[in-house]
Amino acid sequence: MAKDKDARSLSGGAQAALRRSAVRAVEAGLTQIEAARAVGVTRQAVGRWIKAWRANGDGALASRKRGPKKPRAKLKGWQAATICNLVRDRHPEQLKLPFALWTSEAVRQLIRRRFGVVVSARSVRRYLRAWGFTPQKPRRLAYERDEAAVSRWLYEQYPAIVRRAKAENACIYWGDEMGLRSDHQTGRSYAPKGRTPTTPGTGNRFSANVLSAITNRGHLAFMVFKSRFTTRVFLAFLRRLIRQTGRKAFLIVDGHPVHRSRAVRAYVAAQAAHVELFHLPSYSPDLNPDEMLNQDVKSNAVGRRRPRTRPQMMWTVRNYLERRRRDPGLVKRYFHEESVRYASA
Repeated sequence: MAKDKDARSLSGGAQAALRRSAVRAVEAGLTQIEAARAVGVTRQAVGRWIKAWRANGDGALASRKRGPKKPRAKLKGWQAATICNLVRDRHPEQLKLPFALWTSEAVRQLIRRRFGVVVSARSVRRYLRAWGFTPQKPRRLAYERDEAAVSRWLYEQYPAIVRRAKAENACIYWGDEMGLRSDHQTGRSYAPKGRTPTTPGTGNRFSANVLSAITNRGHLAFMVFKSRFTTRVFLAFLRRLIRQTGRKAFLIVDGHPVHRSRAVRAYVAAQAAHVELFHLPSYSPDLNPDEMLNQDVKSNAVGRRRPRTRPQMMWTVRNYLERRRRDPGLVKRYFHEESVRYASA
C-alpha cells in the first residue's frame, strides 16, 4: 500500500482485510515493523491488532461501526417516563427537594432519590433535551390561588359569559390597571466579562398609571393618568369605554377593591343596558389577556427608554398605546399566550 494512503479513509471492510493481512504476515514470520511497511500502517497499529487477535480471535479484526459511540442510557424507559411526569406536573418543593425551580441539579437529585441511579448534570441536560424539555422563565402562581375556582371559570363561568354576549350582542373586554415607574429596567446589555454595564437615567423617581381594556377582536381602550387608582378614576374610564364601544360592554376585571366598591356597583346597576362587570378568580392574573399588554408597555414603552420627566413618560406611553390601538392585529396577539388562549375565540 502506498505510504501516503491513510488507512482511516478506507471502508470498514477494507480496514478489516488490512488487519487480517498484517496478522497473517506476522504469523508467517515477518516482524511487526516489516508487516507494517507491507500494509502501509504504523508498527503500533500492527501491535494492537496482534494483541486483539490473540485475545479474541478473528472477531477482533472485523469491521466496526464508525462514528461516536452512543452513550448508554442509565435510565429505563419506565423510569424516564416517571421523571418526565414528575417534572411536568410537580414542583421540587412538593417532592421535598431543596429547590424552587427544576434545574439540572434538581432533576439529578430526583433521579438519585427515586431510583438510586447516579447521573451527571451533563447527562441530565441531555435527557431533558431528548424528552422535549427546555429552560424557560416560569410564571408565578400564588399559594392562595384556588384551582377549583380557576377550573369553574374556564369551563363554566367564562363560557356562560360568551353565550350571553352573543345573545345580547355585547362586546367582551378584558380590563386591568398598571403602575409605571421611571426607574423600571428591562432587557440586557452586552459588556466585557466582569464589568457590569451602566445606563444613563434620571435620579428623580416618578410614576404614572394606566387603565386599559382589550378584546379578542383587536379593540383597545386606555386611559393614562398620574393620580392614584381610585373609584373616581375607574368610573371615568367606564364612561369613556361606554362612549367608545357603541354597544353593551362586558368588562372582565380582577378583584381589586375599586372594582367592587359601592359606587362602582351602583353605577353599573344604573347603566345595566350599557355595561356589566365580571370578576376573575382571585390570584389569577395569568388568566387575563390584558396582562400581556401590560408587559408589552412596561418592556417596550418604558423599560427600554429613558424618560426624564413624568409628562414625557406619559406622552411616550400614550403614543405607544395609540399605535397599538390603530393596529388590531397586534392587539389580537396578546391572546396567543398559552394561559389566555382560551379567551381568543
